[in-house]
Amino acid sequence: MKNIFFLLLISTVQPVFSQTKLEKAITNLENNYEQEKVYLLTDKQQYAAGDQIWFKSFVFDGYNRSALSTTLFVELYDSDKKLIDWKTLLLTNGEGSGDFKLKEDLPEQVYFIRAYTPYMTNFSEDFQIVKTIPVYNPASTKTLEVAKSSEWSAKAFPEGGTFINGMPTKFAVRMSGNTSLPESWSGKIIDSQNPNVSVVTFKSFDKNVASFSLTPASGKKYQVIIQDNAGKKQTIDLPEVANSGLSLEVSSSKDGIKYSLKGVNLKQQLQNYKIVGTINNHLAYRANINQLINEASSLIPTKISNGANGILQLAVFDDQDNLVAQRLCFIKPNTLKIEKADIIGKSLKTTPRSFNSIDLSPESYFKNYTVLVSEDDGSTTPEEENILSGLWLTGDFTSKIDAPAQYFSANANSEALDALLISENWKRFDWNSVLSGSAPSIKNNSLKFLSYRVKPLKNNAMLKDTNVTLALKLGKNPPSVNLFKTDQNGYVYLDNLSFDEPLSVSLFVNAEKDKEATTDNLFVTVEPLVIPTEFKGNLPTTKYKLVAASENRKLSPSISRAINTQKNNKKTENVDVQIEEVKLVGKKKDPKEELDKQLSTGMFSSINSTIFDFVNEDQHVAGSNNIFDWLQGRAAGLTFQKDNSGVNVPYIRNSPAKVYLDEMQTDASMIASLPVTNIAMVKIIKGAGLIGDAVLIYTMKGNMKPKITEKATQNNNLAIVKGYDKPSEFPIEMIDNDAPVKIENDTRETLYWNPNLFDSDYVPPRIKFFNNDTAKQYKMLIISFDEDDNLLYDKEILK
Repeated sequence: MKNIFFLLLISTVQPVFSQTKLEKAITNLENNYEQEKVYLLTDKQQYAAGDQIWFKSFVFDGYNRSALSTTLFVELYDSDKKLIDWKTLLLTNGEGSGDFKLKEDLPEQVYFIRAYTPYMTNFSEDFQIVKTIPVYNPASTKTLEVAKSSEWSAKAFPEGGTFINGMPTKFAVRMSGNTSLPESWSGKIIDSQNPNVSVVTFKSFDKNVASFSLTPASGKKYQVIIQDNAGKKQTIDLPEVANSGLSLEVSSSKDGIKYSLKGVNLKQQLQNYKIVGTINNHLAYRANINQLINEASSLIPTKISNGANGILQLAVFDDQDNLVAQRLCFIKPNTLKIEKADIIGKSLKTTPRSFNSIDLSPESYFKNYTVLVSEDDGSTTPEEENILSGLWLTGDFTSKIDAPAQYFSANANSEALDALLISENWKRFDWNSVLSGSAPSIKNNSLKFLSYRVKPLKNNAMLKDTNVTLALKLGKNPPSVNLFKTDQNGYVYLDNLSFDEPLSVSLFVNAEKDKEATTDNLFVTVEPLVIPTEFKGNLPTTKYKLVAASENRKLSPSISRAINTQKNNKKTENVDVQIEEVKLVGKKKDPKEELDKQLSTGMFSSINSTIFDFVNEDQHVAGSNNIFDWLQGRAAGLTFQKDNSGVNVPYIRNSPAKVYLDEMQTDASMIASLPVTNIAMVKIIKGAGLIGDAVLIYTMKGNMKPKITEKATQNNNLAIVKGYDKPSEFPIEMIDNDAPVKIENDTRETLYWNPNLFDSDYVPPRIKFFNNDTAKQYKMLIISFDEDDNLLYDKEILK
């Protein structure tokens, strides 16, 4: 829905030679209020400690994928708002993917995922997504359960914001609460002077909202009495009945949005009133009334949005450009513009551990898909949120909405959605602030990719207006040498970088004539300019509470399956490691074995180990910030997780590993500060005797020297820069009955996860996965956007 403008004049408009206050406000809105929102898809709704959370992010500018940002920060918090982990994602066409590996000893509680772009920090933090993630752990002393609180409150909202004598007025009644809302509720309207007689009655559409219509009389005081299905009541006052003002009625259909204005006791009637419609903070419709009339109506055609769905904000201004009424409405609620996947073939089996495939058409306009396939257990629990509700509703509103996906389901009630929008206000901007000329302060511009500020020093002095050479080495690639000149403040800027391997930056000062470049007394630091911001807001309330766990607590089937799947993964990982270790048996001694024999003693000598030799082999470690950074991905079963101070801590088979320095147990933070050039050997021990799982670091002894074939950069002249986080690869698993380890029960719930399934010229898009032991039918979700940002959303049950 790009560049949408439509102008309708109810009557002839006289030429205008200078901008009015309203026209200046519209220009201000168009130029200064571009904003983004995020939808985050996770592969499951709940997790067990030790699980992997797979997620896909979609960043929108209104109803299109955003071209403003290329970076997204995703952060994981516990219920005390303590940061557990974080990711920096690369956005391509507004999309990015990643994962969090949960620790096995993570306490059972509700966790939260916060996601935002740097550009979003210019606006209210309330619009940043904070997604609720319940995590279960049978070893925890406390357990989660759904709170059964009866605390709730309700408010009544007149359509357009006005309640005028003799004017039929539609009201929305909105329910809110910190935990679960009542399943159903009803109400009645009474005149406070005659409380025993019901003027109007109504029933709720859903947990969130209800509506009724009332024609008020001057001087009367009206009240609403609401009662839930448990018998709890609340009485709320309706607004005071006004004797003059503007009544606004709006209805939406497939042909467009019809509005009607009626003025009551207005001095100039509706003359010089203006109607303005905005979509995504952009002008989509405008009409002026130049006649002396009390009533006006019109149909706004759907072409204002190119036929696409979305929310239109109607605002009515008087002859002095004062806001007098406003209303939100949804464009074409009964005709959602959604494409379905073109499936040209599928082979699905229900036998345990069988191969399945689903083929998508290579002729489609959609070329890049997000696909999730899970076992369908036959439960009928409706989904609470999806990309439709995130795109069209919750991404733009900060109030809590129960199960927002219901408003875009196949049997959705358009009256309920309309009532919900009557009860909402558009808070992306405030008309009164915009009319006054106020504009948000843009402190964080939308930068392309990542940028850094390099600070070179020589003899502890800044090098201003000086030619310097930076050697940039990305991962294991050869370094590239680049000539720069520092600015008047002594800085060099590296802008618009996109990389997901460690980038080492080393400094050389250009030599004087006939002299070589030198690194003596040089120091370099690199400061990232695209950085996350502190979370200042409050975590959202949830429907869960923590209670003391009983001795024989019962786990849900989903969590029991997740825990069993983790056990199966450990078995297969252990077998892979043992196979690799068996290959080493029977070989004659080599320098690495001799080094191990020289450095290892007693119980630290184990056949069940992986050794890295830095004395006899060039391990190309000079570009690594510390040994743990270098070890990542180099030993089977060894992973790292950041602790609260940002230090990588080793895990073996998802359990914390002990850390030893020269066979003395130590803390991971001590290893992080150890120069890599001082290390002689690293040994990874898995489940050996009294040691258990451990990472052993041995330092150089006697005349030992590291074997280095490339010139090492001095440590004080080296800075390591972290770029984007590379997403892990989801395993397409097949648990074979003939495998070396016997897996008794394959209980995987997520069978296929691919956030970037491409349609290439040579390989048509194919979804392929192996069944678990129980699945008889599958839940398939496919999301995609074409080049014009038309949405494909297909959620099916496949048998």
